[in-house]
Amino acid sequence: MTETRYDNLGQLGRESGLPASPEEARLETVANPHPGEQYLVRFTCPEFTSLCPVTGQPDFAHLVIDYVPQATLVESKSLKLYLHAFRNHGAFHEDCTVAIARRLIDTLAPMWLRIGGYWYPRGGIPIDVFYQSGPPPEGLWLPDQGVAPYRGRG
Repeated sequence: MTETRYDNLGQLGRESGLPASPEEARLETVANPHPGEQYLVRFTCPEFTSLCPVTGQPDFAHLVIDYVPQATLVESKSLKLYLHAFRNHGAFHEDCTVAIARRLIDTLAPMWLRIGGYWYPRGGIPIDVFYQSGPPPEGLWLPDQGVAPYRGRG
């Protein structure tokens, strides 16, 4: 049995402060224990927050991130800290959602990635933002993201 080393992880198992911005956040990766297997990884963040870049008012979203890994997986604590770094970051819904997808794609080089940003109403209108890196791989079991259209989400 080969021993897996995690010397590259600087946040897991240590006290880690909240990054000042998404740009300063460090996404860490670990080796995929099943490279060559096609499987889906899902992260759900039902309490994502950011700030309106114009008014400074808080915006809230339910994010669902699905990806098919290749060589690496995103380490979940680093992802949590990255997502929480948006709490004081001013950006429109579309920018936040697509920026998260692009950062994960740049970091992981996954076979495939999609994100659903189900934003709570601003000015009485919910804005949902969807992004994917391309068509899903042939034969992938792709469950529904499980977030209903807005009717007073909760």
